[in-house]
Amino acid sequence: MEPSNWAPEHSGALQEYLALGMTYSEIARAINAKFGTHYSRNATIGRARRIGLGGTERPRELAPLPPKDQQLSVRLLRKRFAAMSKWFVPEFERVEMPALRCVDIEPRHLSLLELEAGDCRYPYGGDADGEVITFCGHPKREDSSYCTAHFHLTRGPGAMPQRAVSAALLRIVEAA
Repeated sequence: MEPSNWAPEHSGALQEYLALGMTYSEIARAINAKFGTHYSRNATIGRARRIGLGGTERPRELAPLPPKDQQLSVRLLRKRFAAMSKWFVPEFERVEMPALRCVDIEPRHLSLLELEAGDCRYPYGGDADGEVITFCGHPKREDSSYCTAHFHLTRGPGAMPQRAVSAALLRIVEAA
């Protein structure tokens, strides 16, 4: 017999409970309640094996699995629960994104190397393979990489500038 941290009275209780036909989970709970220990189900299984009482054989009361031809197939289960699957996975429609181009301004079509520090960096072209990408090139807004027309095109109608929140907080701090 191997040495362990199980006290002899704990092993005796394990033998008694196994003789009563309790499961290993029930045995672990009963021993823990009786002796104030913290044995797990796996600890009781291991101890039972070490002292020669058995292992994790299935109880004989469990019914055997039905033959393969009577078991439900995955295809049948999918068919049976198809109506409920729409609750869990939303269906998205593919939406073709429009090409965003601004009609308010005629771009200068500058290359990346021709752009200066204050020029609008809104790209044109590059939609097809090998198509050259050029940039707007008009003077940009103070708080953006784009000119005013392209800024509003990319931000959408009614959108506030990115720095509006921090500017408002700064005004509050200055007032205090």
